[in-house]
Amino acid sequence: MHSSPNGDGPRIRLATSRQLLVPLIVACALFMQSLDSTVIATALPTIARSLHETALRLNVAITCYLLSLSVFIPISGWTADRFGARRVFGSAIVVFTLGSIACGLSNTLAALVAARILQGMGGALMVPVGRLLLLRTVPKSDLVRAMSFVSVPALVGPVIGPPLGGFIVTYASWRWIFFINIPAGILGIVLVNLLVGDLHETGRRPLDRGGFALTAIGLASLAFGFENIGRGALPLFIVLGLLAAGGLCLAIYVHHARRVDHPIIDLTLFKIPTYAIASIGGFLFRTGLGALPFLMPLMLQVGFGLSALHSGLLTFASAAGAMLMKTSAVRILRIWGFRLVLAGNAVISAGFLLGYSLFRPTTSHLVIFFALLIGGFFRSLQMTSINTLSYADVPASMLSRATSLSSMAQQLSQTAGVAIAALLLHVVLTLRGGTSLIAIDFYPVFIGIALISLSSAPFFLRMSPDAGAEVSGHAPAR
Repeated sequence: MHSSPNGDGPRIRLATSRQLLVPLIVACALFMQSLDSTVIATALPTIARSLHETALRLNVAITCYLLSLSVFIPISGWTADRFGARRVFGSAIVVFTLGSIACGLSNTLAALVAARILQGMGGALMVPVGRLLLLRTVPKSDLVRAMSFVSVPALVGPVIGPPLGGFIVTYASWRWIFFINIPAGILGIVLVNLLVGDLHETGRRPLDRGGFALTAIGLASLAFGFENIGRGALPLFIVLGLLAAGGLCLAIYVHHARRVDHPIIDLTLFKIPTYAIASIGGFLFRTGLGALPFLMPLMLQVGFGLSALHSGLLTFASAAGAMLMKTSAVRILRIWGFRLVLAGNAVISAGFLLGYSLFRPTTSHLVIFFALLIGGFFRSLQMTSINTLSYADVPASMLSRATSLSSMAQQLSQTAGVAIAALLLHVVLTLRGGTSLIAIDFYPVFIGIALISLSSAPFFLRMSPDAGAEVSGHAPAR
């Protein structure tokens, strides 16, 4: 193949190479954020001893990070439109990396909390704006392949985070839990500036300060309330009060969004059928899925008596399955289309979650490994399909608002999934009259989260057979 005399051929190849590298850059940033939100959990007792605090008090380092994410995610779309997606994404990586350095250098609980809030600010912008950067860079025909890269970190990070945290605190200083983000952050900043060109922005809009306040308070209250369900750290009336306050703020915001010209979270996106179905069905599926990284290690370690390392080696199978999927998603969606893949795969994935309730302490570890491996493949396929369908029909002028709303829903669904799993465990333990968890307590909880994920299938069946055809390349029979 010969390049054109005017040199357009090399320029086209360079542009194509950049388009292929952008999903990888975004995926690495998302992996860094996803890993960081889970890796600290295993290390809390060690960090607490180092800072002369109790592990219970140090749990605020996790909570404040979660609250920072909840507060700043809604403003990500406006920020990208105001200052430019590339500039905001690069700046978010810088803020996240500086927050990581500050965490690693902290010698007091107050310093660690402040650094985690800074990390949360960076992560809140890094995830949705990174996805926006991808959507504005990659053609729709390549969107499935790009999203398959971006979907993997969300599944891999929570799986390998706890065992990696345990490994680091066992063989090195806990501070390396945060310092490992430094090389990744520096590499991300360099690659963004080298490979991502200036993007045409869709125009500035005024900041909806009232909407920002309502969503910030509402999401933070819901996230904090969900985080404390079934854990006994706060009295029940305070938890219920937080959930009620959060729900009330978001209900007021719905009314507010109808009265302003430029709401911080644009609810008119739900008028786009594919976005609405992917958001509602995706929320239900992710709620069930969000409980898995919490439940599985707990069952293997507390219920089955495995070590943290042994448990981590088994649960890594889910991450391996997710990575295997990225080479198959394009072909599967082209053959079957979004409607059949999402509805059928919701049933298959829920079936695997249900199957995990059949694990026993005597179950062969090889069987557990392969069940998690294959289940990870189908769960990753579902996440890729949902994430891609969400933006299939969204106009370019609304992409920044769509990424903000989707990231907000994803964060809330994952938090709700862990909360529901913790609450179900507490209920089962109370009904049994026990004081500590045993293997049998986990079985009905896996059934419960499987049913939640399964409830997403009817929403996907409501789609047209040719929904998202421009993205999937699927041509349904007439």
